[in-house]
Amino acid sequence: MFKTTLIKASEAAAQVMMEFSEKGFRITNKEGINNLVTEADHACEKVIMDMIKQEHPDHYILSEESGAIVQESAYKWIIDPIDGTVNFANGIPLCCVSIALEKDGEMMMGAVYNPFMREFFFAQKGWGATLNDKIIHVSQKNEVASACLVTGFPYTYLDMENGPLDVFDRFIRRGIPVRRLGSAAIDLCWVAAGRFDAFYEHNLNAWDSAAGFLIVEEAGGKVTDFYGNPYSPYQPQILASNGIIHTEMLQDIGWKK
Repeated sequence: MFKTTLIKASEAAAQVMMEFSEKGFRITNKEGINNLVTEADHACEKVIMDMIKQEHPDHYILSEESGAIVQESAYKWIIDPIDGTVNFANGIPLCCVSIALEKDGEMMMGAVYNPFMREFFFAQKGWGATLNDKIIHVSQKNEVASACLVTGFPYTYLDMENGPLDVFDRFIRRGIPVRRLGSAAIDLCWVAAGRFDAFYEHNLNAWDSAAGFLIVEEAGGKVTDFYGNPYSPYQPQILASNGIIHTEMLQDIGWKK
């Protein structure tokens, strides 16, 4: 029942994304630099939330644009109606719908759907991860020197000590390829699919990573904070890897004590 709701909501929101991409949309800016929001973000969010409210009216909902709809429930839906809004607003097809379902503090299910590339990633706790219904696994690279990494850069606090620029500088000076796609949810799914060997970012919100981190874990990867602690989407730092290079990545990022 929950899986049906998750898939239906993801597909409905993705259809709305495609419709807006064809007909055009208004763009506004939230607080902060390049913190864009579009008509499509709000429309996608409405479709998702209306469906969840209709089918599970007593569930807690946390969504990027509307915030929290607090309910006394064991279940929480965590929604990013369009992850990669800057990409979407500029016609770059690296953006997606991301929806996760948490029960009693544990992520149980997640879906990430990029309709532009027709890629639907899904995971259920204990059941593995899939891309378009085919099982996916993380890579088998065994050292960072041969890895392909992905990260995200904020628009502020770039000069913090051991921050995004410092870590990026260390990797690229070693000749290690580091990409920046502009969608954390897609970054995580591409680690799960073995396209990247690790993803790290200094400051994410729960809706950015809730679905994607479960997909990585169910694909055989490992996800922690920068100290190697079990990952929670309610704290900002994330390192997701194939697991093999995880300890080395923690040392390279430089937060592990």
